[in-house]
Amino acid sequence: MTSAAAPANGRHRWLMAKATRARDWLLDLVFPPNCGHCDRVDFRFCDDCLRELERVPVALSSLTGDSLDGICATGGHCGVLQNALQSFKYEGVTELSAPLAARLAQALHTLEWRLDIMTPVPLFADREAERGYNQAALLSGHVAAETGALTRVDVLKRIRSTSQQALLSEQERQDNVRDAFEASGEVQGLSLSVLLIDDVATTGSTLRECANALKAKGAGQVYGIAVSHSLSGQWVRQEASNEY
Repeated sequence: MTSAAAPANGRHRWLMAKATRARDWLLDLVFPPNCGHCDRVDFRFCDDCLRELERVPVALSSLTGDSLDGICATGGHCGVLQNALQSFKYEGVTELSAPLAARLAQALHTLEWRLDIMTPVPLFADREAERGYNQAALLSGHVAAETGALTRVDVLKRIRSTSQQALLSEQERQDNVRDAFEASGEVQGLSLSVLLIDDVATTGSTLRECANALKAKGAGQVYGIAVSHSLSGQWVRQEASNEY
């Protein structure tokens, strides 16, 4: 890519994000939003449902037989937690990033993982421009603020576009994200312990591919954490941490 093409692509993504926000504003004006959990009109996620979300206890679950050095989620992908994540990820309710990240921070306080840095699972540039944000990066920012952990968003990138994992079978998920990530050369030789942050984990395919890319450049241990996990039997409940 030439130096002239890079700024042009950056401006294109910026214009796409602006257009998306303008479209959403007009749609809200003509068609008032409904709460993503209770359908209350004029709220994307109402205060009552936010309080319900905050009352959901953090119940740690891990994925059995996984190749990461550790993988954990704070609860099952159902009920108010599922609806909050869908509103956060697909409906632009970015204010939910704080209470959802609080679950991650609470979980990390109970885990005995030695971590040097943490990094969000990256989106492909066009997908992030279309959505206007990377939900994992927003979560990571709040976790950093609550835990004091060092966040690096430059150590991993998604090098090709992929389909939505939620629409695919287990084998298709693995094929979809295979070799889709590349780690920065800055990881090389440092033997860092890295925490990957994501919103939802089902089979762990995305987190594993991120870990493979990081370890290929010399990362030491790689852990993964997500706000919720699928209700698959592969996930095993651990001792629940304290409620809020």
